[in-house]
Amino acid sequence: MKKSLFILIFASIIFGQQQTNAQTLASLPLTQNGGTWDSGHVQGIAVDKARGYIYYSFTNLLVKYDFQGKLIGTLTGWNGHLGDLDFNPNDGLVYGSLEYKKDNAFYIAIIDVDKINAVGINASETEILRTVYLKEVVDDYIADLNHDGIKGANDDDSKDGQKPKDHHYGCSGIDGVSFGPRLGHTDGKYYLTVAYGIYGDIGRNDNDHQVLLQYDVKDWEKYKSQLIESKPHHYGPDKVDGKYFIRTGNTTFGVQNLAYDDNLKRWFMGVYKGKKPNFPNYSLFAFDAKTKAIMSDLVGVPDENSKKWEKGLLIPLSSDGLYDDKSGIKGWNQKADVGMQPVGNGLFYLAVNSGGKGQQTADLTLMRWTGDNQQPFKPINIEELNKIKH
Repeated sequence: MKKSLFILIFASIIFGQQQTNAQTLASLPLTQNGGTWDSGHVQGIAVDKARGYIYYSFTNLLVKYDFQGKLIGTLTGWNGHLGDLDFNPNDGLVYGSLEYKKDNAFYIAIIDVDKINAVGINASETEILRTVYLKEVVDDYIADLNHDGIKGANDDDSKDGQKPKDHHYGCSGIDGVSFGPRLGHTDGKYYLTVAYGIYGDIGRNDNDHQVLLQYDVKDWEKYKSQLIESKPHHYGPDKVDGKYFIRTGNTTFGVQNLAYDDNLKRWFMGVYKGKKPNFPNYSLFAFDAKTKAIMSDLVGVPDENSKKWEKGLLIPLSSDGLYDDKSGIKGWNQKADVGMQPVGNGLFYLAVNSGGKGQQTADLTLMRWTGDNQQPFKPINIEELNKIKH
């Protein structure tokens, strides 16, 4: 009797989950326009599947729509650069990268999106947006590699070609953010994963790795602080829960969009193409969640102490994708640099930006992962979506 009851309860749970998943899939819009705004270009998106909202980062503006395309509200009131976003279902908050290069300050913006219910809400006048300072990023950004005594945003780097240029690993700040398991795992608790921006300087050789930091945010309540732009705060964790490197070759400003897909158990990195002729300069890279990081040489990054290459936890790229014989780099020619969000069942929203100054807009398309080297994502139609639902 007990066994039969257990089976019945278990079956009810599974059936309920399937129903919820089908309802969520049914509500996903195939396309959506994020409005036209006097702002920076779209830089990231986040999706709350359970409650049916899509969030757009337009660098100095956050926009909230529901799945039916209704504008719910906007948040503004900062001068920094709000980048990639991700929604954390554990606390119902949106997390995004927020940069203040001139102040040598980099933050995770944590946004109470439930309170965005009107157009034109000013973040500085509410408690909707709080920030956490990322010391690890700042340390790499202001690293005085050429020993001229000048650090960070005011440093124009070495111009004589003899000394190394500043900014460790070419760090230009942060951009991509996503929640996912500890790198090297496909299960367990989720960590906030933050990707460096990387200067695309073709005259240096230490900027060919993407750098990912992982943080456990469960204790971040003690760090969350109001951002006063005239006096940037330094409240945040002293240490990271993991620092990893992925050799992709040159990019222009590193990982713009980072996304973890639990369906494929894979991390995706959307970038602006690099310009170095010795690399394929793909616009999308991926690595598998189960792949363990190995302490290895970071080729091109000099170690001042040993006069050899610096070592770090290196994760190889996934085995599929286009392959470049010369560099050994794999990836795809797929635009994924201004908005990329997995929504389950092999489906993703990908964003395309358009419009000029004062007229910035974003168009989302629901795509399915194909795995094809030439066209890894294809738009999905209603018939295909209905098949997935059932």
